[in-house]
Amino acid sequence: MGLLSPALRSPAPAPDMTALSNFAALRGQLRVSLGPACNIWCWFCHNEGDVPPGATKDDGSLRPRERLLCADHYVQAIGGLIATGLRRVYFTGGEPLASRLARPVLEGVARYAAPDVTFALITNGILVPRALPWLQRIPLDKIKVSLHYFSDATFRMIARANRPISDVLAGIESAREAFERVEINTLLQRQNRHEVPAILDYALTRRLPVQFIELVSTDFNTPASDAAVPADDLVALLRTMCESERVEVAGVGQGRRVFTVDGVEVEVIHRELGRHHVGQCGTCPLKPQCVEGFWALRLDHAGGLMPCLLREDLRLHLAPILTARGGLGAAHAVARHVAAFTEGTL
Repeated sequence: MGLLSPALRSPAPAPDMTALSNFAALRGQLRVSLGPACNIWCWFCHNEGDVPPGATKDDGSLRPRERLLCADHYVQAIGGLIATGLRRVYFTGGEPLASRLARPVLEGVARYAAPDVTFALITNGILVPRALPWLQRIPLDKIKVSLHYFSDATFRMIARANRPISDVLAGIESAREAFERVEINTLLQRQNRHEVPAILDYALTRRLPVQFIELVSTDFNTPASDAAVPADDLVALLRTMCESERVEVAGVGQGRRVFTVDGVEVEVIHRELGRHHVGQCGTCPLKPQCVEGFWALRLDHAGGLMPCLLREDLRLHLAPILTARGGLGAAHAVARHVAAFTEGTL
């Protein structure tokens, strides 16, 4: 493996955990990408900061980062971060269920299940029925299914997949049979604008909480940014249907409007409500185009951890730390990184 640098050979002192604890207290997420593999190719995908599947489909010269983490690395990193205070873990991809690491990682983190720790799987739903025999044994608090389409034609247009929308809907129904909480999320865009009322009706009929999200621009979807549509029409519609509306701006991430319709929560991520910026954001040249701020730590298959999708230069390389020191050493490195990011000294 070669010689380790002095920084990795000698144990580092335990860091001040204040910044990481504050991030966790504000409901910050750890988003764990199990890899770039996916069975569809949505045009807007950002792949948690890596080259998305759609980009590699269009241009074979573009390749995602090399995988450096094995299942044990993931489990160690997640366990270390839970031990140091993080409480909300989301498994993403690509499509997480398309990864060969999905089962060993999800089974491995089950040991960290606790009343105040939540695990969520974000999926396009297609592979849920196949994975259900082992997936339903995992202590997942919720399955969140992306439903950005409601017809075969729109599915082909957005996901560029030659399969029927019934494959996604079947995945949602399978998840509903096995898990207590299943949610839907829908990205608002010109291509699905005409289907938003049908998606809303589908969610309400099945009593599924649903979240509608305004498009966030990244390097890979910027050329098609004219497809973004505001949530204003949807907000106006929901106000004619709901029994209550509240605005949530506390914590991290963008502000949201939360409507209750027939007892079902409908969230709208609305950029006009602001976002959570910290010290590093103060002098960031990309701040004018940033509508999310600091709301998630993203761990990828190459062992990197990103506090911001728009700044590759702020990525922390955890793979060598995991190899040398394990999960707690990696968690301490993350705590230092978050502190520096929060203070604006990265």
